[in-house]
Amino acid sequence: MLFWILYYILEVYLDFYWSRYQFPDFRWQMRLQNSLVLELGYFLVKIPLAYSLLYLYEKVDLKLVFKYILYIFIVITAVLGHRFLTHYFIYPYIYGVTETLDGKQASGFINGYVAFNSFMDLIFMVGLIFGIEITRQKNVLKEQISQLKSEKLDQELTMLKAQINPHFLFNTLNNIYGMALKKADETPDVILQLSKIMRYNIYEAAEKNISIAKDLENIKDFIEIQKIRHRQLTVSFMEEIDHPSQEISPLVLIQFVENAFKHGVSESLGKAFITIDIRLKNGILTYFIENSKQENSHENSTKIGLKNIRRQLELLYPNHTLRVEDEKNRYTVTLTIDFHDTISH
Repeated sequence: MLFWILYYILEVYLDFYWSRYQFPDFRWQMRLQNSLVLELGYFLVKIPLAYSLLYLYEKVDLKLVFKYILYIFIVITAVLGHRFLTHYFIYPYIYGVTETLDGKQASGFINGYVAFNSFMDLIFMVGLIFGIEITRQKNVLKEQISQLKSEKLDQELTMLKAQINPHFLFNTLNNIYGMALKKADETPDVILQLSKIMRYNIYEAAEKNISIAKDLENIKDFIEIQKIRHRQLTVSFMEEIDHPSQEISPLVLIQFVENAFKHGVSESLGKAFITIDIRLKNGILTYFIENSKQENSHENSTKIGLKNIRRQLELLYPNHTLRVEDEKNRYTVTLTIDFHDTISH
């Protein structure tokens, strides 16, 4: 509707401007009135032509040669209709004169010159509407592709986040069971921490983003529970956060801590250590984690876990930097995320 309104205004203006030269004796009010009426009359030809061609282009499934034959047939029919309106109605009944070629010689219903004029008038309209329609379809297609990509990324992230290690839950419940048998005083606190972790994984982790303060609180609860199993463990946790409400995707940072315990501390025969240093300043996160490890650790398992983490970071923070150093007795990870360049999912 908007297209036809704008097109009508354009055609009225062009016809009104052109009529100054063909009908110089007509008053401008009469010329404007004639232009308004005749352009409405031309819509009887132009609108069916436009939608016939669009329907043939979009909906009809034919061989290309047959389509072109139909295109030509529809255009020729439209040109004849345009000439019929112009010659038998517009000139004699609106302009009140006989149609002429040069202002003197009468024009017949059809000849090369007038047919070409009708053809150009119709093709101009067809070119406009096809250009607008194809552009609209491309924009719709881009939106659909973008939406599909976003849904695919969301599904992939959901799948990656869902890969929670069940061994942690089983081991923790076994530890709580042992503590309960001994009637240890810290048993209620451990149960509360486990409850908070499970609530976080079930509810908070379902969100696209969460405040970094909540994410760090979950990491601390996880570390406190792990300390119960690893009595010879030394944990150093340092944080410096200038914007606690800064949003981050849940379950990203904690995976490095899980790896530190699973492939480092859990395999250590003697004393073990984990050092965590996380800083957020002016929208830039620097996350450093280092853990001790045995020489003959399960490197393949570590690589699988790291591959999962890398994929999440690629989807969430394409401009991040991740440096991993696997030395003889220690494993170090340094992650930097610039939240100014974060892509929202």
